[in-house]
Amino acid sequence: MPAAGEHHPAFEEYCECIFELQEDDVDVIQARIAERLQVSRPAVSEMIRRLETEGLITTAGGIELTVKGEALAQQVVRRHRLAERFLTDVLQLSWAEAHHEAGRWEHVMSDSVEAAMNRLLGEPTTCPHGNPIPGSDYIEQDVSPLSSHPVGQRFTVRRIPEELEFAPGLLEFLEQSSLRPGCTGVVTAASPDGTLTIEIDGRHVGVGAFASERILVAS
Repeated sequence: MPAAGEHHPAFEEYCECIFELQEDDVDVIQARIAERLQVSRPAVSEMIRRLETEGLITTAGGIELTVKGEALAQQVVRRHRLAERFLTDVLQLSWAEAHHEAGRWEHVMSDSVEAAMNRLLGEPTTCPHGNPIPGSDYIEQDVSPLSSHPVGQRFTVRRIPEELEFAPGLLEFLEQSSLRPGCTGVVTAASPDGTLTIEIDGRHVGVGAFASERILVAS
């Protein structure tokens, strides 16, 4: 059982999910929550009722985090993204492994461990995928979807939104294809179905419409 002042991991998972859907500009509806968390619609409905009773969300004008829920979500997301940084930068785990493991660490990390990890990592502002760490000195960047860049235009990868982290096999593909924050490339071809061919890190890679519409890059 959670200690006084703490919340059940399920509450944390739902608040984190709602926060990340909002961050990715995805409609926060029960269907999207069920899809992201891989649970049934009835289970989501029941948890939404419990979250509202706990004062973590409101549902009057759609599902939204309260001030209390926002604070909880930011704490969980911050710990998840710090853990990902540690697991990739220090322990050299792959993106996919780090994402999976950080999903466990986010619920058990204490304030003191969080602070120590932040110091050790040099107070990073983003996770390995470029998403901002809440509470850090992150500065919003001028970015646009990769799909909006015409053939011949160069780009620098800035962010891999959370939505792509939940697509099976996609994190592995993006990491292995050098579609990582800071890497630069050029669009070399575009297909009618939305697939882009890019040249990055000395090789050509095909990026489907689902990913290219969500990967955020700078010109």
